[in-house]
Amino acid sequence: MAGLLSRIFGDANERNLRALRQVVARINARDAEAKGLPDSAFPERFAALRERRKGGAPLDTLIEESFALTREAARRAIGLRPFDVQLIGGMVLHQGKIAEMATGEGKTLVATLPVALNALDGKGVHLITVNDYLARRDCEWMGPVYRFLGMKAGAIQADMDPSARREAYACDVTYGTNSEFGFDYLRDNMAVRREDQVQQRGRHYAIVDEVDSILIDEARTPLIISGPAEESTDKYAMADQVARRLTPGEHFEIKEKEHHAILLEDGIHRIEKELGVESMYAELEMDWPHHIEQALRASHLYRRDKEYVVQDGEVIIVDEFTGRLQPGRRWSEGLHQAIEAKEKLRIKRENQTLATVTIQNFFKMYGKLSGMTGTASTEADEFHKIYRLEVVVIPTNRPMRRISHQDKIFRTAKEKYEAIEEEVARVHESGRPILLGTTSIENSEMLSGRLKRRGIPHEVLNAKQHAREAQIVAEAGEKGRVTIATN
Repeated sequence: MAGLLSRIFGDANERNLRALRQVVARINARDAEAKGLPDSAFPERFAALRERRKGGAPLDTLIEESFALTREAARRAIGLRPFDVQLIGGMVLHQGKIAEMATGEGKTLVATLPVALNALDGKGVHLITVNDYLARRDCEWMGPVYRFLGMKAGAIQADMDPSARREAYACDVTYGTNSEFGFDYLRDNMAVRREDQVQQRGRHYAIVDEVDSILIDEARTPLIISGPAEESTDKYAMADQVARRLTPGEHFEIKEKEHHAILLEDGIHRIEKELGVESMYAELEMDWPHHIEQALRASHLYRRDKEYVVQDGEVIIVDEFTGRLQPGRRWSEGLHQAIEAKEKLRIKRENQTLATVTIQNFFKMYGKLSGMTGTASTEADEFHKIYRLEVVVIPTNRPMRRISHQDKIFRTAKEKYEAIEEEVARVHESGRPILLGTTSIENSEMLSGRLKRRGIPHEVLNAKQHAREAQIVAEAGEKGRVTIATN
């Protein structure tokens, strides 16, 4: 079935690309006119397009003029002129589809085309990126293009106060991360007065950068706003002590795939004896099974320097998708307290959920949704099933010169890491810079230890070194550099 869907989508996409190339030809025909305009004419022309839109003109009838003006504005404002394939990518985004574009094809610039067009509605366009740095960078980089057209661009940052957020959302285009947009939505729903809300124009149109990471990998991740519950934390320390005296296989089972701990009958009897209670399932003792299971999860499923780090007496979550630290975020249902007990830290009161939404459900609220990434076709069926989004593979501006080698499979982790070490040593001798991607802080430091013993100088970029990130990244491409990084 998946293969049949792929063929159907492939045929439809090819027909779509042929039609879009015809539109590109008409946009190119307007080049001479756009180039002949004085700078002052661009805001006036876009204001005229906005009036036509208010008068009922469909956006599709404004594409050619809007794209031609935006392309010339980009050339004058930042010195970048979108190629024809980038115009195609912009039209695919405007259609509410996913544009798969190879790395280096200029997705950041492509987004300006559908953003400017859809901003004519006056309802705001949201451009979602994967971190605060990219949101700020892209807004500053592309901001001159929008200003050249008489539009405003703003960026949401984690440390912004509500008034600054409200101002950024009032712009024609707003850059920010998926979590910031989602949490602002939750806070708006908790606001008592309309004027306290920041997303006052709702969710009109969103373009999601790295769309596979955000809409697929993080789709089920819940965004939660919580407040402290009025409960004692004494039971977490006791549960941790009891859990340490239990034996896997005899007293409990760990289900790694489901991320659960299951108490066995012998374990229940042992726990009741340790706690000095007749039955931990009695009405007054019903909290104990939950506390013990969370303590077992903390001990056996959550590892320090992988799922979390300890800094200044605090358990700080490591984002499993970006490898970045998430200060201020806490696991729910007592798990964070169980880890604090495990690490012998001060245990903070458990939080109760006040508002929550998943990434998937949040983005389904947008009137129109599109995305871009370098790798979407492999999840095309999933995008269509969950979001009704089609994937269109955009041709590269020039033929690809990169050589993609076949994957190598090893029987054991030991053999794999030995092969990595040998490959790094071989390539390092030639002076070529090397990037080693790992899935956890633990793996990055294990590989670092191997290279140290081998005498190969290198840098490690993970959540522990996030303060030096810019410096490490800036030097990573220099001759002979070896950089180990988490995802």
